[in-house]
Amino acid sequence: MLKNGSYQMNKSHALNTFWNKFGWLAFDENSVPDDTKFPYITYHEAVDKFGNSINLNASLWDRGNSWERISLKAEDISKYINEGGYRTIKLDNGYLWLNTGSPFGQRMGDPNDDKIKRIFLNISAEYLTNY
Repeated sequence: MLKNGSYQMNKSHALNTFWNKFGWLAFDENSVPDDTKFPYITYHEAVDKFGNSINLNASLWDRGNSWERISLKAEDISKYINEGGYRTIKLDNGYLWLNTGSPFGQRMGDPNDDKIKRIFLNISAEYLTNY
């Protein structure tokens, strides 16, 4: 936090802010609280510098009998990213450029609980920064 109470928009903060904008709680995949309730999002945090394209994977998690809610959320995220052809997020030292990867979404289940629904998302990203 800066002295004036505002936050710097570094790479980690940008990813967290991005994934939490879709109405479901989102967590770095290595920091999911044990008491987290469905639905939620987990995301893989990876950072790099200008000129290197990387994959930023995420998973949507839900529990129920239907794939409808989780599929609609994946569609909302795809539309948001592809609005205008891509999505950029302003960072303090540049931009984060996002696009949907291919395949964008893959349905997955849970071998121990057939009510758990997961959609694995593939995001292509590039940090337009010097470091």
